[in-house]
Amino acid sequence: MSFKFFIHYGLHFVIPLLISVLFFREKWKTVYAIFLLSMLVDLDHLLANPIFATNRCSINFHPLHSYIAMGIYGIGLFFKKTRVLCIALLFHMLTDCIDCYL
Repeated sequence: MSFKFFIHYGLHFVIPLLISVLFFREKWKTVYAIFLLSMLVDLDHLLANPIFATNRCSINFHPLHSYIAMGIYGIGLFFKKTRVLCIALLFHMLTDCIDCYL
């Protein structure tokens, strides 16, 4: 297993757990579940041909990873009902962006 693998999946699973526990103590399980469910945004990878390419950067390649989508996620931060989901989606985008440079 490579360094890139551990960084990528650590950022997708471990750091969201820490964020959930540290910042959302009373609802950490729900918040962590939202972080995990935000990974469904990766379903847009199914639209690509080939579906998986090792060195392809997801950012601005897949529709739900586009700058426009990220702008919508950013707007969602201003609304209480969508805030946690949008934090999770933007953190997912940050993780995928970091992955582009490793």
